[in-house]
Amino acid sequence: MWLLSLASVLLILLILIDAFEATVLPRQVLHRWRFVRLYYRTTWAFCRAVALRLPSTKRRNAMLAWFGPLSLLGLFVTWVVVLIFSFALLDWSLDTPMHSIAVDAPAAPVGFGTYLYWSGVTFFTLGYGDVTPVSALGRALAVTETGLGFGFLAMVISYVPVLYQAFSRRETTISLMDARAGSPPSAGEVLMRLARAKNLAAAEQLLAEWERWSAELLESHLSFPLLSYYRSQHDNQSWLAAVTTMLDVCALILSGIKAADTYRAQLTFAMARHAVVDLSLVLKLGSAPEVPNRLTTEQFCQLWRDLEAAGIETHEVETAEAKMAELRKLYEPFAWAMSRYFMFAMPAIVPDRPAIDNWQRSAWMGHSPALSDLAIGETDGEHF
Repeated sequence: MWLLSLASVLLILLILIDAFEATVLPRQVLHRWRFVRLYYRTTWAFCRAVALRLPSTKRRNAMLAWFGPLSLLGLFVTWVVVLIFSFALLDWSLDTPMHSIAVDAPAAPVGFGTYLYWSGVTFFTLGYGDVTPVSALGRALAVTETGLGFGFLAMVISYVPVLYQAFSRRETTISLMDARAGSPPSAGEVLMRLARAKNLAAAEQLLAEWERWSAELLESHLSFPLLSYYRSQHDNQSWLAAVTTMLDVCALILSGIKAADTYRAQLTFAMARHAVVDLSLVLKLGSAPEVPNRLTTEQFCQLWRDLEAAGIETHEVETAEAKMAELRKLYEPFAWAMSRYFMFAMPAIVPDRPAIDNWQRSAWMGHSPALSDLAIGETDGEHF
């Protein structure tokens, strides 16, 4: 029985430490074994397996979008159930004397079911009084479980608003990308819209905003890895596509766009790559051994010609392409590893067809041709 008591205490400590690390500790946890990691690995593997069997991409994305919120509720329920079970097992292993109205006898023997009921009532501070401890040890355990239950529930409740505030900040900036990069986003579209608007200088402010967003992404997703599973409002957007697109933009600028601020591009590239690499390593995904080519020579040359036709001065295309390939090796393997794990679509560097932004669409009317005339970077001012 003492072995069961020891196992119960260790299980209680394990859950409390795990909950503290997941909700309170503002840094990544370095030790390898964690209940939260095991929980998400197992439940996500099951969810992915079910999603892959769905024939419709829309249904698959809808199912995966439910995983983040539901897994959070499931994690809370699992923590609570294990704590209640552990305290019940501790009382049962110690044979804590109980007075139960059901048997109407002080200190009468009770079964494990009664201990489990007593533990649940105590944890949630219900206080029915139909089962009460008789010994000093039983009363001490009751007070301990009541305090832990009250504090644990308060900690969990306060954790949810913090998590959703971080999610909201992340998604606000992703939504702003729609009119700048299209949906799905692409680096080529970002540069072409700036070129058509004759406002390449605006890239400096854009990159500054995304440098800060990348830093917030790294900080929030290291503190709350659960956020990685939360998907964006639109199926053609994701946090991974957003950060990869900005890495592509920086790589294109550093490859050979003369008029752009290369120092600002270097800063944003460094921060965004830091986020991608660290998140991939913390999630134990590493880098993908094989990376599909997202940019062919024909696509790169066509993009370079389009930029030059729009008045953007560039370096020689062969030199720029070689530099671009070199920079892509620094982040693409990590981005692809996360793309395959989370089932996010990787963004194209150069879109295959003209981009239609989400703001130009309607869930009821589809794409409106009249809105195409208002495409960002292509207006001549007559529409306003």
